[in-house]
Amino acid sequence: MKYVLMFTSDPAQLASVSEEDAQAVYGKIYACFQENGAVITDSGAELQPIDTATTVKHGGVVVDGPFNEAKEVVGGFSVIDVPDMDAAIALAKTWPHLEFPGVAVEIRPMVEDYSQFE
Repeated sequence: MKYVLMFTSDPAQLASVSEEDAQAVYGKIYACFQENGAVITDSGAELQPIDTATTVKHGGVVVDGPFNEAKEVVGGFSVIDVPDMDAAIALAKTWPHLEFPGVAVEIRPMVEDYSQFE
């Protein structure tokens, strides 16, 4: 089954992380992608900072930034193909960025069979 892993963080909490620690974790993230390459079907993307975001809301209203109700922001995503949610959770727990405060990985099953909507 395919799942999307959405890598979220609270920028206010990450502000205290040193550049040295952040770079060390980036190295671990690269290694994580290499180690899990067999189940990562789409490495996804890291997103630009939230100050580059624009949101279109109901009625066509355009606002700067992400959803203004959220403390956490999505910083990137990947698609994985694993047998079940337990396997997805096990993989998400290995995400190196989780060692920092305010970081989380949201796991969402993907819709793969659209015939159910006909």
